[in-house]
Formats: sequence, C-alpha cells, structure tokens
Amino acid sequence: MTVESHLAGLADTLAGVRTQSARIHRWGASLARLLVDGGRVLAAGNGGSAAEAQHLTAELVGRYRHDRAPFSALALCSETSSVTAIANDYGYDQVFARQITAHARSGDIVVLLSTSGRSPNLLEAAHAARLAGATTWALTGPVPNPLASLADDTLSLPGDPCHVQEAQLVVVHALCEAFEAALPSAFRRAS
Repeated sequence: MTVESHLAGLADTLAGVRTQSARIHRWGASLARLLVDGGRVLAAGNGGSAAEAQHLTAELVGRYRHDRAPFSALALCSETSSVTAIANDYGYDQVFARQITAHARSGDIVVLLSTSGRSPNLLEAAHAARLAGATTWALTGPVPNPLASLADDTLSLPGDPCHVQEAQLVVVHALCEAFEAALPSAFRRAS
C-alpha cells in the first residue's frame, strides 16, 4: 500500500461516515436526553478502538467545543486494575462484561467500538448490556459481523480496519457535535 492508496481508502471510509449523519444526529440527541436525565455512558474497545472509547468519554466528562456541565461517562478499557483483575480471575472475554454488570443501569447507553465486530470481549459486553437493560450502540467495520447482530443500533463503516479505526475519531467528534447541539441551554454552561 502506498500513501496515496491509503488516503484513497480513508476517503472512501469517510464517505461512509457522511452517509451515517442522520444516525449520528439521532445518537447525539439520545445522549443529550439520557445524560441530562442522570444516565450514564459506558464505552469500550480494544487497541485503537479503546483509545477512541476513552476519547468519547473524555469529551463527555470534560467538554468538546463549548463549556458546559460534565456528564457521567466511563471508558471501561481504562480501568486497568479492573481489567487486569477480571482477566486474571475470569478470562479476558469478561473484562468489559463484568464492569457493565457492575455499573450499567437500565436505560444507560453502552458504546462498543470494534473494527472487526468480532472481539469476544465486546460480544460478551453486548450480552451483559442487554441483561442490565442498557442500550448497546456498536461502531464497527463492514457488516455483517457478530457485534452488529447483538447491538441495538450499529454504525458500520466500509473499508480496511485501519481506515475504520481512523474514521472512528471522526465519528466520535461528530457525535459530540450532535450531542452538544441537542443539549438544553441550561446545561451548556457549567455552574
């Protein structure tokens, strides 16, 4: 692969993001309703997708573009003591599921990021979210894939895993744009 072919592949994947703009707006409005009402977002992924899960929760707890109230969002992949203890005691497939069982409440949103949609620990996380009564959103590469089949809603992107992973950052930022635009004005400034 050359730099030019890499960038051409990324352009194709980003075109796929554009086709998902209605879903991103809908997710942003859902996040605003949930978080304003005191709900929580739990996010998880592996490798680069873990970094994007952390990026999403950091934007929700901190801020994206404008000063506003902080909201409850946890990146399960950044809980290193929990991840390593659970992996040691229960196996790596359970590192997110066990945390979801502990932290998710009915109505919360669990965001699972995967370029393949086949990671066993994310599939187990989707099962745990369903049992907890949480809504699962998946950000994946091309469908069909097992995670998309388990999620309540899926934003799937075309392309190679590297391009899907790069585009996850774009989706995270677009979702934050939609979220902040949907917030009631009372929550746009921290008190």
